[in-house]
Amino acid sequence: MENLVKWLKRSVSPVFLVMLVASFILWYIAKLSYTYTTEQTVQVSVEGGEPFRLDCVVEGAGTNLFGYKAYMSKTLRIPLAELKYRAVETEEGEKRLAIDPQSLQNAVSVRFSDIKVVSIGAVPEIEEPVRITEKRKS
Repeated sequence: MENLVKWLKRSVSPVFLVMLVASFILWYIAKLSYTYTTEQTVQVSVEGGEPFRLDCVVEGAGTNLFGYKAYMSKTLRIPLAELKYRAVETEEGEKRLAIDPQSLQNAVSVRFSDIKVVSIGAVPEIEEPVRITEKRKS
């Protein structure tokens, strides 16, 4: 191993190594300008309810996708008024809301300005928010 290190120090110029690293960085930056399609998981909370994970297929420039992946740890808060939904009842008699996937995809798309949400995964049924339940009782 020591012989290999000695040989590399004698044979490979430090300038060559710096240029090799610089070319790799420039190549990577150039590749980020292309358009890519990837899957991204997003935390969504409807009307302040319990957040759930939503798998989305998104498309956009590599720099934008990289930025969203690196910094997207926040939960998207979506008002119930922006969504189409229907009330359903579980086998245990619990009232829940089944959200229309297309309306949820549109609501998520609005919040991602520079990437396109191509599709979303399965949307779980959510608990009925308290405010909506109170309005129905009135």
